[in-house]
Amino acid sequence: MDKSLQSLDQVKASALDMAVRFGPKLFTAIVIIVIGYFVGGWAGRMLDRLLVRSKLEAPVRILLVRMLRLVVLALFVVVGLQNLGIELLPMVAGMGIAGAGIALAMQGILGNVAAGLTIMFTRPFHVGDYISIAHEEGEVLDISLFSTTLGHADLSKVVIPNRKIVGEILHNYGRIRRLDIKVGVAYSADLDTALALLSDILHGHPRVLRAPAPAFGVTQLAESHVTVSVAPWVEVPDYETAIREINKTILDTFRQRNIGIAAPQREVRMLGPAAPALHEAASKTS
Repeated sequence: MDKSLQSLDQVKASALDMAVRFGPKLFTAIVIIVIGYFVGGWAGRMLDRLLVRSKLEAPVRILLVRMLRLVVLALFVVVGLQNLGIELLPMVAGMGIAGAGIALAMQGILGNVAAGLTIMFTRPFHVGDYISIAHEEGEVLDISLFSTTLGHADLSKVVIPNRKIVGEILHNYGRIRRLDIKVGVAYSADLDTALALLSDILHGHPRVLRAPAPAFGVTQLAESHVTVSVAPWVEVPDYETAIREINKTILDTFRQRNIGIAAPQREVRMLGPAAPALHEAASKTS
């Protein structure tokens, strides 16, 4: 019984001694880390205000603000650990070895992150642009660290890993697109009247942009018709709808004004002694 009491007294004495020796240091370390948390938040808010003025993309601003907060907090944590007398060199070496192993296991993810940072800082496209990349095209809906999301006219979405974008040939249409409509006007039609009607249609259509000005004109003298190219500019979301509406308006207007839209025609002539026999056989079958 006496030995048990002595052991208990020794444990209490040891605990009291450790509390006296390390208690103030532990309390100071906790205070330092808490101060670091608030200082990191303050520094992040200040940086965010500066970045807003520089008109950086929202994902880039959020990333930079978070990185600054983590760096500030990490510095205060290091100071707190040093105050406790903890050796940081073995810990840093262990973290370096663990980091190398993690990097090897996550090469694909880290590649996407590096590509995402490249996209955010170089800004080859923005949210709302219409792009064509990696055999896919669509309106940019979202740009994140790992992937870029494109939207299609059928309301579907395509998610492309960022490493598939960086280094590829990118076609950025911007926020507007040009239609490419071909109209085959008959050679017998009044071409000047047809061009004037097309001008009225394009300038009167609500989805066609005034700037850049719509372009139209004769582009080819084909075998059976005159090819007139109609190329107005529209907003990206109006692309599919504008094609349908303008095609229908052209057809209705040309019919009302008796402007012929030529159909493909072929004239076949039979030459030589076999021509009468073939013509007679064709007459019998008809």
